[in-house]
Amino acid sequence: MSERARASLLLAATALIWSSGGLAIKLVSLHPMALTGVRSALSALTLALIFRKNLSFAFTPARACAAISYAGLLISNVAATKMTTSANAILLAYTAPVYVALLAPRLLGEKTRPSDWLFIAAVLAGMVLFFLDQLSAQGLLGNFVAVGSGLCYAAFTLSMRAQKDASPVESVLLGHGLTALVGLPFLIHGLPSAEGWLGLLYLGVLQQGVSLALYVWCIKRLGALEAILIMTLEPILNPVWVALGVGELPGPWATIGGLVVLGAVTLRSGLQARSATQ
Repeated sequence: MSERARASLLLAATALIWSSGGLAIKLVSLHPMALTGVRSALSALTLALIFRKNLSFAFTPARACAAISYAGLLISNVAATKMTTSANAILLAYTAPVYVALLAPRLLGEKTRPSDWLFIAAVLAGMVLFFLDQLSAQGLLGNFVAVGSGLCYAAFTLSMRAQKDASPVESVLLGHGLTALVGLPFLIHGLPSAEGWLGLLYLGVLQQGVSLALYVWCIKRLGALEAILIMTLEPILNPVWVALGVGELPGPWATIGGLVVLGAVTLRSGLQARSATQ
């Protein structure tokens, strides 16, 4: 198996781990911003331990942009979820592939081909189908925040990819540090229970810490657009965990939409792997 194909599989595994966050967050009774802050603090500590021998915090524009946009992504996602429907928040955040496709050629020199736009259209159409029953016009301000979340996600992906010849892990660590600074003061509203701390340890150490170590390895080996298309598996897999954990089963439109996204991402990854061996 080529290194590129291995990176695609590991990034899909990262999406699977990230997707478990929705269920884990549901099970932790804590103020959302406090939860985000504690999770980020634990994630920063985990990443610092994993990469402790290779960390270098020299300033670069790409590193600063990645850190700020990642913190913006984490915080705006929580805010959007509180201000609008969960479906709106996720769908608008995952408009990010469109921004990456538009900007990657200019900023990274990674050409967006006509076939890439077909895959983007298929993924976005699948996501609309997936959330069709839950989409709502309510929470206009929250919808705008969710669009900002998508812009942050695109900026994060592009900035991380711009560091492919360096070490992008410091950007993630700094992003979590900024998020912790914003979120931890909200612990004034109350501390988690013993069970809540177990959930927070999972969210911080595995769901964000270890998975981001995988993401850092993969993003150096995959194009920005390819990486963000694979990561669209996250919102599709998220309800699977919820269905297993609390019995909320997806409807027929969600099933069709999920199959469209899974099929598009799998097909694109397969074609990429095939071209790499030719």
